[in-house]
Amino acid sequence: MKILALDSSGMVASVAVVQDGDLLAEYTVNYKKTHSQTLLPMLDAVAQMIQLRLDTVDAIAVASGPGSFTGLRIGSATAKGLGLALDKPLIAVPTTQALAYNLYGTCGVVCPIMDARREQVYTGFYTFADGRMQILQEQMAEDIHQVIDLLNGRGCPVTFCGDGVPVYRDVIQEEMRVPVYFAPPHVDRQRAGAVAALAMEYLKEGRTQTAGEHKPEYLRVSQAERERQARLAKEEGVS
Repeated sequence: MKILALDSSGMVASVAVVQDGDLLAEYTVNYKKTHSQTLLPMLDAVAQMIQLRLDTVDAIAVASGPGSFTGLRIGSATAKGLGLALDKPLIAVPTTQALAYNLYGTCGVVCPIMDARREQVYTGFYTFADGRMQILQEQMAEDIHQVIDLLNGRGCPVTFCGDGVPVYRDVIQEEMRVPVYFAPPHVDRQRAGAVAALAMEYLKEGRTQTAGEHKPEYLRVSQAERERQARLAKEEGVS
């Protein structure tokens, strides 16, 4: 089985190809450029480097969210376009699950945190047992202090990763009451290789969807939508 994976859910843009358990290629960039300008050229570069014919992939995996609204839309549109053009199934991989999968085999709880602004993070809680990742807490958008309270209540060591770490590191170190670790740079952010590896397991379980069925998982409305709702509520109050 061969899977092409995309992740543009955050600042990182990443493309990878996994075949039968081998990572054939991964192109990951964590730099201030728009994914609309980088994702397709990165895909083209990977295809050329490993002489990949896109019609030979079995499925297209994409980090389905949560994350950057713009980044998720770009990744989703790219995956849907490829799925439609190549007539291939899509595999939606939750962003925090893929982040946690970077730390496969870690003891205790793995807690990816993505900065969602206003002291909120996108997160989920995961652990590894019997060679598999287990979900302790499904993805959620939550206040960082509440997240810390929930983790303290579990009483287990916690390893954090994600772009929320540099934002909330001081708060974490101050408020956590259990042993805390922070993932090193090479496994700290989104990687399409992790998306592809996890998607391989999903594919074996038949967890696929058509390009038409795929939708990003935002978890909360965008700032523009929140502002629109506030404006409408204000206008209704005035009338």
